[in-house]
Amino acid sequence: MPASVCHLPNGQNLTVTPVFGGLSFKSNELSNHRSAFPPGWTIVLNEEDGAEDDDTADTLHGETDGADRLSPSLKKHAIHRWKKPSLHSDHLFLSSISSPSSSEFRPASSPTRQIAMMLWATLYWYFHQQEPDMRVTNTASEHTAEDGRPRGEWKIYINREGIFKGKNLLAKLERMGLITTEDSSVGCVVDERFGDRGYSKMFVTRRAFWQMDARIYLFTLSPVAHMSPFPSTSPISSRPSSPMRDGRGRESPGREHRHDTATPRPGNMTPLVGPFLSTSHLPTYYPPHPAQYTFTNGIRHPLRPKPYRQGETFYTRYIPSLQQYLSFRVASLSPIPVTQNGPWSMQNALHSLGNHRESPRLYASDTAVPTLSHLGLEDHHGQLNDVDLLHKWMNEPRVAYSWGETGPREHQETFLKNGLISRHSFPVIGCFDGKPFAYFELYYVKEDRLGKYIGGDCGEWDRGIHCLVGEQEFRGSHRVKVWLSALLHYLWTSDMRTNCVMMEPRVDNAKLLNYCQEAGFYKAKEIAFPHKQANLLKITRDAWEKPCI
Repeated sequence: MPASVCHLPNGQNLTVTPVFGGLSFKSNELSNHRSAFPPGWTIVLNEEDGAEDDDTADTLHGETDGADRLSPSLKKHAIHRWKKPSLHSDHLFLSSISSPSSSEFRPASSPTRQIAMMLWATLYWYFHQQEPDMRVTNTASEHTAEDGRPRGEWKIYINREGIFKGKNLLAKLERMGLITTEDSSVGCVVDERFGDRGYSKMFVTRRAFWQMDARIYLFTLSPVAHMSPFPSTSPISSRPSSPMRDGRGRESPGREHRHDTATPRPGNMTPLVGPFLSTSHLPTYYPPHPAQYTFTNGIRHPLRPKPYRQGETFYTRYIPSLQQYLSFRVASLSPIPVTQNGPWSMQNALHSLGNHRESPRLYASDTAVPTLSHLGLEDHHGQLNDVDLLHKWMNEPRVAYSWGETGPREHQETFLKNGLISRHSFPVIGCFDGKPFAYFELYYVKEDRLGKYIGGDCGEWDRGIHCLVGEQEFRGSHRVKVWLSALLHYLWTSDMRTNCVMMEPRVDNAKLLNYCQEAGFYKAKEIAFPHKQANLLKITRDAWEKPCI
C-alpha cells in the first residue's frame, strides 16, 4: 500500500507509511514547536483467518455458559499480512514509540494518555479506509441471497502485545472508553501470571469509535520554555499587541472583536484556536455537569449548558471525499466578518495565497507567523459578516420559500439576536475551508415548541436541527450527507445522554425528506403547527453508524 496522509480533526497531519512488519505513523508537525505532536509510532496490523467465524458463532448461539468460557479455545488462527480492512478479522497493537528530544519537549505527564492518543489516531486512520463487505456469510446464511444476508458490525481487535503488554494498560484504556470486551465478568483468575482476566479479546467497533469525543484523546506535548517566546501556561488572549512596521499594533488573537483573524492555515499547520486549543497542552474534554432542573413555560427540563461564544469554532473535520475541512462555529453579531480560525485544506490555502511570491512556511515562533496585513488579505476576500450573510440568504427566493424570513437587514439582525439569547438553542454557521455556506439552529426538543406538539414524547437531552444552505456552490446530495452527518456526529459526542435527534421540515420539502431518510432518519408522523404542516423525523443513537467521509 502507498504512503498516505491522515488529517486529524485538530488540524494536525500524520504520514502513514508501510514498514517491515507493520505501519509507521509520523507527525508532520515536527518543525512547529508551538504545539508539537509526538513524533511517531509503529503498529503491527494483521488479519487472522477464523476470527470472523468465531464472532459469528457467538452472535448466532448467544452467550456461552460458564464452563465454555473458562476453557481456552483450541482452534488456531492463521495470521496474514494486512492488505485491506475486514469485517471482524483485523488485529493490531503498538510495537514501538518514537519520543521527541528531551531538550525540546517535556515528557508526557501521563504515558497512558499518550498511548491512548496514539491508538485513537491509529483508529481514526483505520476507520477512514474503504469499508469492508458488511454482509455476514456463515453456516446459517450461506444459502441466503447475498442482498438478504445479515449485516455485521465492523470491528478491529486490540492484541495484548508490544506496548499493550503493560500490566494495567488495557484495563485503563477500557475504562477510558477507547476499547471494550464482551467478557464483562470479574473472572476467577487470582494470579495474573496465569491469565489475562479477559483482556485477550479487546476490540473497537466503528459505530462506537465515531461516538467518542476526540477532545478526550488529542493533546500536544509541552515545549521546553526556551523553545517558545511565551510561557506554555500563558493564555493566548493575554498576550500583548506587538508593533509592526507601519506603526499599527498586531491585535492579540484572543481579542473578541477580531475573532481570531489569523493567517489562513493549510492542513499541515497547527490551528491556534478551536475546540482543541489548550495552552496547558492537555485534553480539552470536560464531562457534562450533573442535571439540575428548571421550568420554561410550565415544562420541567434540565438546565442547559452554556453554548460556545460568538464566532467560536466548536467542530472541525477533514472530509477526504471533498478534500476540504468542514467546520461549525457559533454565529456572531460582530460587524467584522468572522474569518477562518481552524485548518484549511492545502489546496484552498495555496489558492488563497497563490498571488504571493512566497509560499506558506512553518514557523517555530508565534511572532514569526505572517499576519493578514503581511499577505495583503485584510479585505477578508469580500466576506460578509453573519448578519449580512443571513440577509443575503434569507432573501433568496429558494430559502424564503421555506423559512419566510425575508426583509431588510434589521429584520435578520433581530432574528439573529433572538437566536443568541435563546436558552435552549444556538445559531450556527457552517463553513467549508472557512467559507460560510449554511445556517443551522441546534436546539433541545423538550422545552422547544416541538416538545409541546409531541406531547412530551422525547428525552430530556434529545436535540433538534433547523437548517438552510445559502450558497449555491455548496448544494448537492453529497454535500448534504457530509454536513448533516457531521451535525449528528457533533450532537452525539457533545453529550452521551442525547439518544435521539429530530427534525421537522415542512411536508412539501420532499428533497430534504429524502436526504434525511438517506442519513438514517425515519418519519414518525406529521405535526400540524400553526404555521406549517411538518414531517416529524427522528434518528436514534444506536441507528447511526458514522459520519460521511
